Amino acid sequence: MKLRITALALAALALSTLLLPATADARPGRHRPVGPRWEFLGERTVTDAVDHDVIPVTIARGTFRSLKLEVRDRGVDFHSMKIHFGDGETQEVVLRQVIPAGGESRIIDVEGRERVIRSIEFVYDARSLLGKKARVQVWGRS
Repeated sequence: MKLRITALALAALALSTLLLPATADARPGRHRPVGPRWEFLGERTVTDAVDHDVIPVTIARGTFRSLKLEVRDRGVDFHSMKIHFGDGETQEVVLRQVIPAGGESRIIDVEGRERVIRSIEFVYDARSLLGKKARVQVWGRS
């Protein structure tokens, strides 16, 4: 009898752990993507009045091999992205992807070895309505 109760308690504990939400970053409004070692690099609020933006990468220090974009509040239609590195080189990435509110881009591989990123520039069409804004977050992984 004790063995059954212990087994049921362990099963309930395991199930409740699986149902917990993903760990969120301590800063309000910023959610950590699922997976190990993702670092928040920066964020921009975008509107349909502008179709080009730059996110300076000053928050995180270090080198990155992969990037991803996350969109909050409103969807964004991304056309392209340029990654500007600390050594002056640039990597151009064609996105051609609509990312809905709450969605994220594919994982984007950074060319070459691990690279220090200075800024990320992107071209988009925001899908805003009546002045509503979307937030674009950039995450990097070493």
